[in-house]
Amino acid sequence: MPVPSDPLLPPGLLSRYADAIVKTSLSFGKGYSLVVQGEHEHRELLVAVAESAYRAGARYVDVLVADPLVARARLQHGSDEALGAVSPWVMRRLRETVRSNGAFVAITGQAEGGYFDGIPPQRISLDYTRAAKATTFLRAAQLGMRARWTIAGWPTDYWAAQAYPELPALEGKRRLARDLLHFCRLTDADGKGSSGWLRHLRTITRRSEKLTRLGLTRLELRAQGTELGLGLVPGTRWLGGQEEMPDGTKLAPNMPTEETFTSPDARATEGTFSCTFPLWFRGRLIEGLRGEFRGGRLVRLDADSDADRDFVAAYLDSDANGRRLGEIALVDSTSRIGQAGRVYFNTLLDENAAAHIAFGSGFGNTRSQKPARGVNRSLIHLDVMIGSPELEVTGVNARGRRVLLIREGVWQI
Repeated sequence: MPVPSDPLLPPGLLSRYADAIVKTSLSFGKGYSLVVQGEHEHRELLVAVAESAYRAGARYVDVLVADPLVARARLQHGSDEALGAVSPWVMRRLRETVRSNGAFVAITGQAEGGYFDGIPPQRISLDYTRAAKATTFLRAAQLGMRARWTIAGWPTDYWAAQAYPELPALEGKRRLARDLLHFCRLTDADGKGSSGWLRHLRTITRRSEKLTRLGLTRLELRAQGTELGLGLVPGTRWLGGQEEMPDGTKLAPNMPTEETFTSPDARATEGTFSCTFPLWFRGRLIEGLRGEFRGGRLVRLDADSDADRDFVAAYLDSDANGRRLGEIALVDSTSRIGQAGRVYFNTLLDENAAAHIAFGSGFGNTRSQKPARGVNRSLIHLDVMIGSPELEVTGVNARGRRVLLIREGVWQI
């Protein structure tokens, strides 16, 4: 096989990463079809994932290459009809991914910054909302674990310069690639093949099951700038690690992952929050995001920059329930990503370095009973990080008993 002139990982390690994505995280099998989406700089991993899928017996692998500057061109020069338009051939691809023999992999790792600068936030939100409405079937299947999907990272020049500004570009990308293997427990020290990754997923799953058995009806989160109370309805399930499809197939939707999460009662969030990590969102770095909830709804939003605040607010307000919570995810300081002591300026990594909340859509499978009471229904989903080494989380059960879950950033259960 031809080797890229400057490979970020040796061939054996690259194949190991791709196999963990395809075989372990997706449970991909013979005769399946796979759609892989990424950017131009992700080619090394895109090819490796395709090779892994074909080794596993794939019928077809379709690679979609997105370009943020093409998205900018649509927003800057496109007609109203072009905003949010999804082509028939893309819709066909996406529908195939939610079939029983379909699968979807999204490769993340920003290759451009500021690509929406100067575009009115309302125009960006309209484009997203229209596309989201057209692909509601995909989001519902993925959030409900009725489709095979996962997200994994791959370094780019731009991302490496953000995460490792002190290193030359190629060295920074290679360092970031090794970080991804370490965070996914795919090093030799973690065991052979994907054994370390699978063992880690099972550990998180057991923790999620333990939290579910506690039967909590309320969570209280305390940290610098954060005083939040979240309601939980009866029958709330905690998820994390390996997720189970209706047919019993096990999936891992995020690589890496450290979180144990659920959907709170969207009507019962009170208090204030303050982000402990900057938010990389649509080519823009948002710092100092903070706000206040009353009656389950965000009533105040601030950021270090008024323009950044307005940028995020326009996204939240693009949906009627965008200012309500759909997720609370707990991560403690044993997270390998958090222990790295580095901000990665990428939500996939940063949300697994610290506890976070998410505005917008919740997860229907976080309820043991149907219909899923109290789960937020929305076209959007935005994670913001609020955790820190000082985080304290307390749960309250139906009898009023208080259970300490996290103290000084460490799990207590």
